[in-house]
Amino acid sequence: MADDQQEVAPTDDAPPKGEEELLDEWMNMADGEGGEDQVEERILDQSEIDSLLGIDDDGGSKESGGVRVLLDSSIISYERLPLLEVVFDRFERIISTSLRQFTADNVDISIENMTSVRYGEYMDTIPLPAGLVVVNARGLDDYILLAYESRLIYAIVDILLGGRRSRPARIEGRNFTTIERKIIEQLSEVVLDGLDEAFEPVAPINFEFERIESNPRFATVTREGNACILVTIRLNLEERDGIMQFCLPYATLEPIRDQLLQQFMGEKFGHDNIWENHLAQELFSTKTKMSCVMGEQTYMLSDALGWRIGDTLVFNAKEGDPVHIKFGNITKMVGSMGRDGSNLAVKVIKTIADVNDLKSEGQEL
Repeated sequence: MADDQQEVAPTDDAPPKGEEELLDEWMNMADGEGGEDQVEERILDQSEIDSLLGIDDDGGSKESGGVRVLLDSSIISYERLPLLEVVFDRFERIISTSLRQFTADNVDISIENMTSVRYGEYMDTIPLPAGLVVVNARGLDDYILLAYESRLIYAIVDILLGGRRSRPARIEGRNFTTIERKIIEQLSEVVLDGLDEAFEPVAPINFEFERIESNPRFATVTREGNACILVTIRLNLEERDGIMQFCLPYATLEPIRDQLLQQFMGEKFGHDNIWENHLAQELFSTKTKMSCVMGEQTYMLSDALGWRIGDTLVFNAKEGDPVHIKFGNITKMVGSMGRDGSNLAVKVIKTIADVNDLKSEGQEL
């Protein structure tokens, strides 16, 4: 009935088109008047799919674009630092004794994980409230972050204030009191002293407590996109436990990166001690040319061109002035002029060690 009404409907120019005709017209417009063959050409081939996903012909990932870049943007390749693991293993033994003395109770410590994260992502995963301690790493000229889980802080406070036999209290989402912040500072000093001792064989670093923050925005030690090493340590206190984390930016560890890449403390990467000893013995018997400079004077080139045989050059050196003893063009000793019989002599008054000390201090010889 509806079709009959459409056929007899009045029009100005031509009779109206039916639904099937309109549908065919729209399909032809979408296909570009190419029908089914054109639809098949729009299907991506394998090379286009690989390009979209960021995969090359050999099955590996491209360094340029693609979906893979978006997936890998948050992934950090962890540069393994073998000696850093040794340092924190030593720290585990040191801090076990220190915390037992601090709490007057048995404390078990274990390193749960050591991984690599981005600083911004790590700060977003810290459960609040948390004790965030900004630590100044003197010797590295940078900062690291020490984070305490809230239940660990409450457990330490409870034990120090005489609550060993009480049940663990329910942790409420509140800020730390003045007493709790003071205990966090004392606990951090004990922990950082142990970290100083653990790093001592690697480099002379002094980790100093700087401030406590409860808001991650105010505890920034590096940029959000920078890579960091996250060390997670679990402390067991009687029936309670908690987590302590060190966030070490790679930029902070860069000055001692070569040392941390070693497999063990004192590794020399293939240095032959026998050859070094032989070379040292040969150097002691090596002959070298030494010159004693009694005085120096600067002349113009035009004056030097006018010199003739028999001319006399006047120097400003006086009796008692120091004489520089040089090896090549480098002054290594300082002496004073004298005479030994019919020969001129120089008495050494500053040795090689003395001259090196003066140079390091920026003083003139």
